[in-house]
Amino acid sequence: MIRLRPPAEDIARILIDEATIAAKVAELGARIAADYENKDLILVSVLKGSLPFMADLMRRIPLPLAVDFLEVSSYGRATESSGVVRILKDLAHPIEGRDVLVIEDVLDTGFTLNYVLEHLRGQHPASVQLCALLDKPARRIVPISIQYRGFEIPDEFVVGYGLDHAERYRNLPYIGVLRPEIYRST
Repeated sequence: MIRLRPPAEDIARILIDEATIAAKVAELGARIAADYENKDLILVSVLKGSLPFMADLMRRIPLPLAVDFLEVSSYGRATESSGVVRILKDLAHPIEGRDVLVIEDVLDTGFTLNYVLEHLRGQHPASVQLCALLDKPARRIVPISIQYRGFEIPDEFVVGYGLDHAERYRNLPYIGVLRPEIYRST
């Protein structure tokens, strides 16, 4: 039988704690509510990593809104994006004429989000904007405009609050830096 260590043992340090995340989510929710008042807003979560962020964020936006989900893959089990983006699950409902706010966990190279944004724009929404919890500008290859940015972070391998490594650590309530020996061993 394989014994798995508790997730906290794999974390080198906490980068963003639970309370700081909650405060930022409240701030972003207030800004979004002000900007989208009287608009037909739909939040589109890019699965799986953005799910905890979107769940918390939508409760901080006191407006009528809809939610939908898009699942894409460019990593698989790797730690670096392959650069090849595939849609695994497309939207369930049309977005034509609606104001779309894409909710993402981390903006890294920009390849995946550029593909997602172009895919959504092709469906003729009224607008498409981006809300990213984390931004790693040091890794950016494709320029992407972020209308709502949570935190700018250094180029470190982070997990928690939806972010994973090999499908683990998503349930951590904070953003932590994964010990290099963990992600380099897989």
